[in-house]
Amino acid sequence: MEVSTERERLALEKERQEILEELEHLQQILRESEVKVDLEEGDPDLHEREKNMSLVQTLEARLQSIERALRAIELGVYGICERCGQRIDPERLEAKPDATLCLSCQREVERLARRGMLKE
Repeated sequence: MEVSTERERLALEKERQEILEELEHLQQILRESEVKVDLEEGDPDLHEREKNMSLVQTLEARLQSIERALRAIELGVYGICERCGQRIDPERLEAKPDATLCLSCQREVERLARRGMLKE
């Protein structure tokens, strides 16, 4: 069964743009907060800054995932697992358009990462 990629490409590009906008917003907040943060442990500004930095890391990882999926579309390999070469279930792609691993390989990679046996 052939995976239709136009809908997924548009959804991925839309999400990519939203993430880029959110990243710019968060980075502006971080730049503005640099001068205000007191390095003492109980400072609420420091806690907010750390929370924003964590969110930036999460969004950057998500952005990388989306860009990998967009590259897969460009290369004509979208919907094919990067690890085992089998087709990714269309229902999985519908739920997670940036998936580049089938569910079985995703579980295996997560298991190996938890054990410290895989560099992410």
